[in-house]
Amino acid sequence: MQNAPQSGPDVLDPLLRRAVAESGAYGGGIFLLPPDERTLWLAVVTGLPLEFAAPWTRVWLDAQVPIALCLRDRRMIWTAVGELARNYPESAVAAPYPFAVANTPILGDDEPWGVLNLLFAGDHPPGMTDRERDATQAGSERIAALLKSAANRGEPVRPGPRPHLALRRRAHNHTQEQAHAAADFTERLPEGCLAMNLSGKIIFITRTAADLVGEPISDLLGALPWEALPWLSDPVFEDRYRSVLFSRTPVSFTALRPPDHWLTFELYPDATGISARIVPAEVPADAETGAPTVSPGDTPPGPSRADAVPTRVGALYQLMQLAAVLTQAVEVNDVIDLAINPIMAAFDAQGLALLAVDNGRLRIIGYRGYGEEAIRRLDGAPLSTAPTPAARALNNGEATFYSTPEEMDRVYSGMSTLTGKSAWAYLPLIASGRPVGCFVLAYDQPRTFPPNDRALLTSLSGLVAQALDRALFYDAQHQLVRRLQAGLLPAALPSIPGLDVAARYLPATRGVEIGGDFYDLISLDGTSCAAAIGDVQGHNVTAAALMGQVRTAVHATAGAAPGEVLARSNRLVGDLDPGLFTSCLYAHVYLGEHRACLATAGHLPPLLRRADGSVSIVRVPPGPLLGVERDAEYPTAQVALPPGAVLLLYTDGLVERPGIDLGVSIQEMAGHLERAGDLTLEQLADTLLDASPRTETGGDDIAMLLLSPHPD
Repeated sequence: MQNAPQSGPDVLDPLLRRAVAESGAYGGGIFLLPPDERTLWLAVVTGLPLEFAAPWTRVWLDAQVPIALCLRDRRMIWTAVGELARNYPESAVAAPYPFAVANTPILGDDEPWGVLNLLFAGDHPPGMTDRERDATQAGSERIAALLKSAANRGEPVRPGPRPHLALRRRAHNHTQEQAHAAADFTERLPEGCLAMNLSGKIIFITRTAADLVGEPISDLLGALPWEALPWLSDPVFEDRYRSVLFSRTPVSFTALRPPDHWLTFELYPDATGISARIVPAEVPADAETGAPTVSPGDTPPGPSRADAVPTRVGALYQLMQLAAVLTQAVEVNDVIDLAINPIMAAFDAQGLALLAVDNGRLRIIGYRGYGEEAIRRLDGAPLSTAPTPAARALNNGEATFYSTPEEMDRVYSGMSTLTGKSAWAYLPLIASGRPVGCFVLAYDQPRTFPPNDRALLTSLSGLVAQALDRALFYDAQHQLVRRLQAGLLPAALPSIPGLDVAARYLPATRGVEIGGDFYDLISLDGTSCAAAIGDVQGHNVTAAALMGQVRTAVHATAGAAPGEVLARSNRLVGDLDPGLFTSCLYAHVYLGEHRACLATAGHLPPLLRRADGSVSIVRVPPGPLLGVERDAEYPTAQVALPPGAVLLLYTDGLVERPGIDLGVSIQEMAGHLERAGDLTLEQLADTLLDASPRTETGGDDIAMLLLSPHPD
């Protein structure tokens, strides 16, 4: 955050309330994207308790969730009731309830400011109405105008460390006489009545309701029902309350008040809270087969009621969401990018560090909320001498908690001053019995870590440990594969007088398979050279070995006629009998004669850009793939290659797009080559890579070779 004057997020309250009212939503929030950040911060919330928004207080901009996608794609994303679980399960697991949501980008002159998030009731039809869509878009535009105006004044609106709650105004206020009349009305009813605010706390209860639940009114007011009434402590009952608030539709459940009193609770929500009706009930038909009940013996003994409270349902759902998010992590960077912000949001932490074991030391591989000096001094701590709390926790294999700076400094003098924090949780990461690292949660203020928090953090550390272990293993394999791949390709292309050359090799973005794409440039004599490009079938060690042998065969026969070079290489592949086929394009370039002679073994046709900028596909008579037919012949084609012309040789990864005809894709690349303009060959290579559909899909490897003669 900048030190310049800033506007608080409360200036957004009226605009959020107006967007909610005009669109017909029941609540929502505004996410802001601070400058030079890749994380959306939830700035303002309305219609739900702040604790419900915890899983989404910080959203990584590259996450595959609607909030991030709408801003990346610059479009509104409507998620109908039920679609969240189908299309975005990692989001739905934190709120598995029926509701609809509209996420709309907040843009100023196409500059991304944030996202307007609006929530709609669980009985909403599948599609948005025109009125809802127009009101939502108008709300986004008003917010963008306010943000732009504030920035132009030098007072940009920035999110606070925690979301701000924009309270909804009541449609009408009652006089004291009316309030008393309403209370008297409910007291006269035969059933029990109570009212809860949006946070679930009881703010009104009738005498009948208090008698039915068996507790005095004074003990119930201001309390959460599932904490004040031990027999409602089963997470199922809190889940009903969460369901009512997210779906905004009535629900009911039946519970057993020990020893034998069954009660039905009917919950009715609106924008200000929940009304509950309590009536005696018959014994449910499923009472003997798993109906949620809590008998007196289920309440743990002890003087502290707080210690007996089970883990909150919201925390369990957040843990499930984090588990779903971590399953997406493939590389170490994925663990950092996907996990850090959600974990900090879930546990309301102001700092986090993720450390991995590396040759007997703990290396910090990702962090938030720590200063550079602290990171520099703590990075690389040896495990053997345990000079840091992280090393000690990992060596002991036990989570360690420090609730105050004094508690920390008694064990590690000066740690609180170095880190600028006041409370810490150090959680060892152990996978399959092996220590893989440690992660640290830190807080700006002292805080306790009750048993439920410790249990959740310990469970989370197991999930992070498994994800980090997989990612470290993947990265090690990936690096090995890339080194092997690089060793099979030319370390450097020869310098050939009169010829400009540019080459690119781009491996697939996912997976640890070895690609079979290759290219080569061979100097023959002072006036000619040979160029080759090819693609071995498959992505494995066998394919890589065959690729190396084909390159060797081409090198050994380069200088012969192109058809003869491919014929000899074909016989070699047939003798090896690898069970794999190889495509290859070979070109003999006669620089002195300004021409090239080409032959192909089932490879994609090259593209030629003439000196005038026009581009054509070079039609080379086809020959079979190498290794298919031992005595195959490979006809040749001649093409003019004067100074200023550019010959592009490439593999299918540069052009191939799922569902699109390959010929159409090649024509599209020809168009990119023609429109590229007057660029150096290196710039042209980068431009063509950027235009490749592989950039979007992360599919196959790409090999590319550009040749352009120039006057001596």
